[in-house]
Amino acid sequence: MSMTDPIADLLTRIRNGVQARKDEVDIPASGMKVSIAKILKEEGFVKNYKVLKNSRQGIIRIVLKKPENGESVIHGIKRISKPGLRVYVGVGEIPRIRNGLGVAILSTPRGVLTDRQCRKEHVGGEVLCAIW
Repeated sequence: MSMTDPIADLLTRIRNGVQARKDEVDIPASGMKVSIAKILKEEGFVKNYKVLKNSRQGIIRIVLKKPENGESVIHGIKRISKPGLRVYVGVGEIPRIRNGLGVAILSTPRGVLTDRQCRKEHVGGEVLCAIW
């Protein structure tokens, strides 16, 4: 099976893991996905992640946060820029997700950053996804 959109796959696995109340999800690793996992941890959406070596490209194991009050930390996770329709924004057009409660993750010339970091660094880029 060919993977046309590995980032959508990453988001879907996290979404499914959250809905199935799993402790962790495994995702085939790539540099971009590791950067996204790092942001999800920094922003408090996941508990932790680690990159495991295997015979092929390696695996990212993302440890999901367990809801205390029965409600997950991740309410929604959405792919924005897709292989068939890329979404690029200048620094003035960076989206605000749920009035700043959510996070947009962008791929920029300075690496993978959150919407907040992009505004601070004054850099635009491709809007990969949104999470709230």
